[in-house]
Amino acid sequence: MTDTRLIHNVGVGALEWLWAHRDGFRLEPDADPEVGFLDRFKPVGELAMICAVLFREGAAGTRQTQLARQLLDHAWREILDGGRALVRGQRMEPLSPIPFEVYLPFKELGYSQPETEVATALNHRLDSWARLSVNPTRRLGLSAFQRRFGLSPRPAESALAGTTWLAATPEPWTVECHTAYDITHTVFHLTDWGENPGGLPPAIADYLDTWLPVWLDDWLDLKRWDLLGELLVVDACLPRPTLDRAAWEGFAAAQQPDGAMPAIRTMPEGDADEVFDIVYHSTLVAAFASLLATSRALAELAHAS
Repeated sequence: MTDTRLIHNVGVGALEWLWAHRDGFRLEPDADPEVGFLDRFKPVGELAMICAVLFREGAAGTRQTQLARQLLDHAWREILDGGRALVRGQRMEPLSPIPFEVYLPFKELGYSQPETEVATALNHRLDSWARLSVNPTRRLGLSAFQRRFGLSPRPAESALAGTTWLAATPEPWTVECHTAYDITHTVFHLTDWGENPGGLPPAIADYLDTWLPVWLDDWLDLKRWDLLGELLVVDACLPRPTLDRAAWEGFAAAQQPDGAMPAIRTMPEGDADEVFDIVYHSTLVAAFASLLATSRALAELAHAS
């Protein structure tokens, strides 16, 4: 098993970088809706989700916990304007799931925007919501989020789990980049972002037990750090995580001294905002993988003693 300190330190560095570069989480309020006003909401929602995992697992240190709370408060007050930016986004694109997806982790952590909640409840009653054209993994995620929000999922999660690529356990050598991200997010949704490893059907868990080590080795060799990080999260979501030593050591070695995690091979150069947009996700993923794997490693140590 990998040294728990090595895993933990990856998350410490990632959160330090995210706090130092918090201004990179920014909206473009004057953007034309036709070219993606809501696109910049996605990083904020991902940040909130990772912070929610940190508080849930309780395996982070005092400094990490403090930074997570400061990041959430900054995102809610300064970026989302106390949730009013979500209201605006929902009015501009009533059937977009993005404001709902961003709001949910904030709601679960105690933040509140009543107008967003009313609009969400209304929109999710529409037949148009259930017919949104999204891929099976995204649809599964939206139904899982509806359940967590307190709404009746449309369609039901039980009707969707078997529609994903992973559920068919296809030939493992056919996996490529886009398929791999579908795999990781299918696991995230089925396990509620690592909270419930038992949510994975046994056939999927067995398939991943067999083939995930191979995929970890492949993407480590390719130095695809963003995807490797997501696969390390998948490992921590399994009923029997491996905490693969070679993958974690390679992943940790790729992290920069300031805590940033390059997405592919090495750190990009250029304008600070452009660099942030390239590496914020891989750095968030590094924090996520570290938090969940540290929690699993500590649980194994406690069980062994």
